[in-house]
Amino acid sequence: MSELRVTLGGDERVVAAGTTAGRVLDDVGRGGPKVVAARVNGELRDLEYAVADGDKIEGVEIDSKDGRDILRHSTAHVMAQAVQEIYPDARLGIGPPVENGFYYDFDVAEHFTPDDLKKIERRMREIVKQGQRFERRVVSDAEARAELADEPYKLELIGLKGGGVEDEESVEVGGAELTIYDNIDAKTGDLCWKDLCRGPHLPTTRNIPAFKLMRSGGAYWRGSEKNPQLQRIYGTAWESRDKQDEYLKLLEEAEKRDHRKLGAELDLFSFPPVIGSGLPVFHPKGGIIRRELENYSRIRHEQAGYSFVNTPHITKGGLYETSGHLGWYRDGMFPPMELEGAEYYLKPMNCPMHNLIFDARGRSYKELPLRLFEFGTVYRYEKSGVVHGLTRVRGLTQDDAHIYCTREQMQDELHSLLKFVLDLLRDYGLDDFYLELSTRDPEKSVGSDEEWAEATEMLRVAAENSGLALVPDPGGAAFYGPKISVQARDAIGRTWQMSTIQVDFQLPRLFNLEYQAADGSRQRPIMIHRALFGSIERFFGVLLEHYAGAMPPWLAPVQVVGIPIADEHVPYLEQVVARLRDLGVRAEVDSSGDRMQKKIRNAQKQKIPFMLLAGDEDVAKDAVSFRYRSGAQNNGVPVDEAVAEILKAIADRVQV
Repeated sequence: MSELRVTLGGDERVVAAGTTAGRVLDDVGRGGPKVVAARVNGELRDLEYAVADGDKIEGVEIDSKDGRDILRHSTAHVMAQAVQEIYPDARLGIGPPVENGFYYDFDVAEHFTPDDLKKIERRMREIVKQGQRFERRVVSDAEARAELADEPYKLELIGLKGGGVEDEESVEVGGAELTIYDNIDAKTGDLCWKDLCRGPHLPTTRNIPAFKLMRSGGAYWRGSEKNPQLQRIYGTAWESRDKQDEYLKLLEEAEKRDHRKLGAELDLFSFPPVIGSGLPVFHPKGGIIRRELENYSRIRHEQAGYSFVNTPHITKGGLYETSGHLGWYRDGMFPPMELEGAEYYLKPMNCPMHNLIFDARGRSYKELPLRLFEFGTVYRYEKSGVVHGLTRVRGLTQDDAHIYCTREQMQDELHSLLKFVLDLLRDYGLDDFYLELSTRDPEKSVGSDEEWAEATEMLRVAAENSGLALVPDPGGAAFYGPKISVQARDAIGRTWQMSTIQVDFQLPRLFNLEYQAADGSRQRPIMIHRALFGSIERFFGVLLEHYAGAMPPWLAPVQVVGIPIADEHVPYLEQVVARLRDLGVRAEVDSSGDRMQKKIRNAQKQKIPFMLLAGDEDVAKDAVSFRYRSGAQNNGVPVDEAVAEILKAIADRVQV
């Protein structure tokens, strides 16, 4: 065909055979410097893609999500080229885009140092200035193997083609054909470098506006500890220097808020190596925060009609065979212990044990909905590479609830449950939410299509009625049912997954749970799984970063410190503090030998909400000088008023 018909934004165009997607977009005024790729029939393509008859085309701009991914993957290729030019013996792993950046894995003799990263970055900038073209070639398996004979990890990926390659590896291999991308010198046309990759890529390296290498570290090939450990270099890339500067400032602020750093500075928790990776211990001050988080949650759950239960930390393996967890989740469980001829497991989930509580006696429809709640400690064998402070641990305590209800009750229960979850998160100081709906992965799930469709629709209706934005997460559900997850943005705009709500038709069937209906028949309940904090450890870490360690007064380990101007004012402040303690306030007097200004600085470093200063004039007037964590001060406040203000701030759960 000498002429082809293509569609752009609903408008049909006639173009000559061999016309590229980039030319089509330019000709209709939809190209330009921001357009770095094309979406053709829903698939991302290079701008040099030759269109076919009937294609539907739209431009992909560099500041879109897809555009940034293409930018970052192209920058990863530039980095890999620079590495192999400087270190010719380096062998290539994979180099995908990730959130806010990219990485590439290398098999090298020595670990990369900060000086190495500087050299690599300098060479990358030279490559960018050269304006090398990214050119795509389709190759056969044999051709790919011949061209990449010195790249053992690429050869392994070629062998996986069509055999279930997933996630980051699909950046290298994917679809029905193998492709290699060549980096071509714009002036001479010479080949500069090549890589196995499905693409797409930017037109040239000059389309990379801003990038920076961040750090390096170890990473097991294909994420398995059984495989060689490679060296991974992380970088970031953005559509403008301003956007990159904005991101780097965010990182700087995030570093200040790192809960691991704050946990040490504020003496809240630690990770003793002798205990093991991902197993935190909470110090007295951290224990206070954790206790307050739990206590308020207990009160709210009791008000909402939940019944508290408690279950053991270990169980015979048969329980998790019945639930299906041993089949679906074995890799995330600690190995079994042999005891008295049976295999015992540390529990990774509480739900099977809650099912046993439901099934301990006959149940009537009059008891439903039955809401069981537990602060249940579970154990999950997270890989060492993903363990991270309190936010990814191996021993965690879930505020876990399982609600058993009839089909007729399910929709109302989901509506009230989602409202309860959001209201409670707001009480802890999070208020910027959206929802994510995780749906079935047919290859990693049990149950009928009809049950999954019904459960998913119930969750979708509840989510939409909340008025919050709803984002799809295809295939992200657990093996037994779909879920809603509450995504919360913190004080600096980062998103954290918080509460989850899952509808489960499967575990009641697997455990043969029943209740007696009003007509005397035996019916199967619906089970709703719900974790509000997710885990107390993770929630603790998120709040610590959200508040930058300056917890609101009701959560602060020390809520008030009395600071005497001179030693003779200590007895007066001890009387004030004793009164506060009698009212349940966590208060103390700093009677150390430090000077007053040093005591104030110490209190500010410990992020104590209220400082009560007292000198001769304050004692004479039965008053205090009220100093806030912000540095603001209110002098000569009568003690009665100071006490009332402190009590109100704690009761109202406000930040000061």
